[in-house]
Amino acid sequence: MVGVTFWGNVDLASIAIWSFWIFFAGLIIYIQRENMREGYPLVDDDGKDLGISGWPMPTAKTFKLPHGRGTLTVPSVENEAAHARTDLALARTAVSGGAPYLPTGDPMVDGVGPAAWAPRRDAPELDAHGHAKIRPLSALPDFHVSAGRDPRGKAVVAGDGEVVGRVVDMMIDVPEQLVRYLVMDLNPEGEAGQRLIPMTLARIQSDRVTVKSLYGANFAGVPTLADSGQITLLEEEKISAYYAGGTLYAHPSRLDTQL
Repeated sequence: MVGVTFWGNVDLASIAIWSFWIFFAGLIIYIQRENMREGYPLVDDDGKDLGISGWPMPTAKTFKLPHGRGTLTVPSVENEAAHARTDLALARTAVSGGAPYLPTGDPMVDGVGPAAWAPRRDAPELDAHGHAKIRPLSALPDFHVSAGRDPRGKAVVAGDGEVVGRVVDMMIDVPEQLVRYLVMDLNPEGEAGQRLIPMTLARIQSDRVTVKSLYGANFAGVPTLADSGQITLLEEEKISAYYAGGTLYAHPSRLDTQL
């Protein structure tokens, strides 16, 4: 009979909903723990540990990186300390917590403020086959410009109207088939070396390539590549940060109030 059987006295709907809530709570805890594998323990503006280092911090896990790049253990206090940027050229404007910092040197060279960069791995990003993802177009015989204006040979004009060089090549994201950077020779005729321009900060016109975030005097300071045939993650970080920082720091006039 229904009244004397086990299931006759059990609310299956209640069991189902409570099972869901228990599963959902466990899922949230798991996701939160995994989210805290990097960037912890947290510190305040003075570098003091905020105490967010216990539960729900996850236990250390070691990942085997592909293509023979070793292993990575996270979370790891040693790993965080090894990759942390210290002695930044910044000064706090007030002693109160949360007070803004101002650069004390050349912010574009020091990599602070809008020009800040993160210490990523100084090795190129690889595709699924272990090859460098971003390579020069000149080294890719199977690639060509199929749409839009070809910027090669065009003059590069800075935000102050100065002609600073000429585009000679492009850096291509091979798997994505996208142009990531333009390669330019600095004046005079490349004797000052080559520099990269992030494609997203360049405007290709009929007779020129315009880069508004930097002024002519800033281009000599653009970080260079150790190997012209590839770009590392750290080099990408520094180059992109330098151009982004120029939107504020390229010239003292840009620090003034803008209407």
